[in-house]
Amino acid sequence: MATPKKPRTLYEKIFADHIVAERDDGTVLLYIDRHLIHEVTSPQAFSGLASRSLPVRQPALQLATSDHNVPTTPRPYPVTPATYLRVPASRLQVQTLERNVRAHNIPYLGLNSRRQGIVHVIGPELGFTLPGTTIVCGDSHTSTHGAFGALAWGVGTSEVEHVLATQTVVVTRWGNMRVEVNGALAEGVSSKDLMMHIIGTIGTAGGTGMVIEFAGPVIRKLSMESRMALCNMSIEAGARAGLIAPDETTFEYVKGRPLAPTGGQWEEVLKYWEQLYSDPGAHFDKTVHIDATAVMPTVTWGTSPEQVVSITGSVPAPEDFEDPVKQESCRQALGYMGLEAGARMTDIAVDKVFIGSCTNARLEDFRIAARILRGKRISPNLKLALAVPGSGAVKRAAEREGIDAIFKQAGFQWREAGCSLCVGLNEDALLPFERCASTSNRNFESRQGTAGRTHLVSPAVAAATAIHGTLADVRLETGLKPQEAPEVIYSSESEEYIESGSEGGNPEVENTDQPSAAPVARSAKISAYSTTVCGSVAIVERSNIDTDAIFPKQFCTTIERKGLGDCLFHNLRYHPDGNPKADFILNQKKHRNASFLLATGPNFGCGSSREHAVWALQDFGFRCIFAPSFADIFYNNAFKNGLLLVKPDAALVARIVLSAGLGKEIQINLADQVVLDESGVKIGGFEIEERRKKELIDGMDEIAVTLATIEDIEEFERDRKAARPWIDESVRDGWSSKLAKEVKGWKHKDAQINSLDW
Repeated sequence: MATPKKPRTLYEKIFADHIVAERDDGTVLLYIDRHLIHEVTSPQAFSGLASRSLPVRQPALQLATSDHNVPTTPRPYPVTPATYLRVPASRLQVQTLERNVRAHNIPYLGLNSRRQGIVHVIGPELGFTLPGTTIVCGDSHTSTHGAFGALAWGVGTSEVEHVLATQTVVVTRWGNMRVEVNGALAEGVSSKDLMMHIIGTIGTAGGTGMVIEFAGPVIRKLSMESRMALCNMSIEAGARAGLIAPDETTFEYVKGRPLAPTGGQWEEVLKYWEQLYSDPGAHFDKTVHIDATAVMPTVTWGTSPEQVVSITGSVPAPEDFEDPVKQESCRQALGYMGLEAGARMTDIAVDKVFIGSCTNARLEDFRIAARILRGKRISPNLKLALAVPGSGAVKRAAEREGIDAIFKQAGFQWREAGCSLCVGLNEDALLPFERCASTSNRNFESRQGTAGRTHLVSPAVAAATAIHGTLADVRLETGLKPQEAPEVIYSSESEEYIESGSEGGNPEVENTDQPSAAPVARSAKISAYSTTVCGSVAIVERSNIDTDAIFPKQFCTTIERKGLGDCLFHNLRYHPDGNPKADFILNQKKHRNASFLLATGPNFGCGSSREHAVWALQDFGFRCIFAPSFADIFYNNAFKNGLLLVKPDAALVARIVLSAGLGKEIQINLADQVVLDESGVKIGGFEIEERRKKELIDGMDEIAVTLATIEDIEEFERDRKAARPWIDESVRDGWSSKLAKEVKGWKHKDAQINSLDW
């Protein structure tokens, strides 16, 4: 009699289906079906390939676009980076990407493409995103694609290079987390509000080490656009990925897309996709139950996505929180945001409104906002209101429906596709102390511009805010009577939250701007780490130190890995006028050569998957970072670049602080896993995974290790082609036939347009 199969979660099913090899050190070589590329995190990866004289292993399984740097102002076609991008560093990044995709024959949706746009918008539009696939990108919001039942996550540049060279990544298994949403969302409440409510409930580290599967009747009723917005912000909850089991809503969205399977393959693929759900009785390490009826239009008041409150609520005070860490975070946030505790959210005036980003720049988002804006005008107190479609396809569809006219008549600027004010790597940015209601995903300090203040909102709330000039309750604009909500101070305890051992399932399948060709410094190969490091300690008393705080995004327009130390903690080290802040520790002479950084608060390195934060820390001279906990992506990126991370206990933190306060140095011995004072007396020990320790001490070249077992990859590819031919064939057929008909074919003496620039 056959042994019954152990019930598996959706994550476990997809993961198991992509294992190329299990390694002795506990890692897994995982095959990647789809790789998305943009201009910010790829230059150094392609340079690494060039230094090895390696080709891209599977060009047709890549999809590249320029989105972070590109202007969203009117675009006279044909355009070239040399004339259209006025910022030299941004121009160089885009030109570098164009050179690289041309050299490797990678499909590219460039500035002249009718489909150019934000990478996480165009992937689903094209059918490049499919259920049951693995998808990575050098961008943390790759979690967006989990809305389709794809295992999708952000990776660092070292892993971008690894995928380009091998079509695989090296990973460890993550935990399973289930967020079950019951009840019903009220009118005027969106999946964006729901996700901010969830983050407020579990915190920005609530999903650390986990893949979150969203389930329950509320999730099944969401449109694909709403599901994408929900999964998009999984990373803001600390998760590695977000997942929703595919269903009829998913299949209907995918069917007929240019790169989706067709004909007889469609029927074959449906049989596979219909099995993609968590089995009844599958084990989840954590389960969170959310009552959707308690979710109101939600807005952030602080500088972390977990600092949220209902639109009818008020700004909290530090004493409203029991946790001392949250009390201090509240004080810091209020100071940065220029807010007083007790202020009503609807009394907060804004300077700008932004509707866009990979969270909320799809057609559904603009339809919702347009219904509220129709026949109305934005407040005369607003300096600017921007509507930025997520892709050329979204823009044209909205214009066919007359949505652009509604926005323009209301006083919005209707722009070209791009990341725009979400990241501010382009010409769209807040000025110091400007306040913005934004449909983007991060409200970090200076995220939208140096000293800019961001309130995250849904598209509906953004539209209502634009009309009033203050943060506004959208329900007043739609004739709905806002029900009074109890004042909730989110503290990661305001909903039922079950850890370890809970079970669940989802049975309801319910001018010489030409870039140099010389390769820059390598990636994916780290030098041996000295087993003993001595030096002074710089202490930063903060929690949730995000990657934008470590290395502000405005400096990410580099194509190199070196020379970034001067920008480290730039927005904390300098006033908006450029003058240094004398009280910041790295501006003090005795700490300018510190070897160790101690962050007293948890969740160091939350935010982006960009490796720039790691490179900047190393370039400044730091050899080791101490913190109570680290964000997953940052933790992985640090070790892949040879930066030691240590999670000290409270006693060790106290001893390090004492030594630093006395002006003394400390020592760290990696081989023995101990920390010593400057006289060599042990003051504490630390844990580290054996494989991480070995990689640091011995040095490693992960790509070379993987290529040494290339036969495993080749065998996996042969087996996959036989079992599921549609995974590769659908994209190869699409690139070669369907989309090829859309080639614009601009010819210009300065044009740097790939032959696959659709």
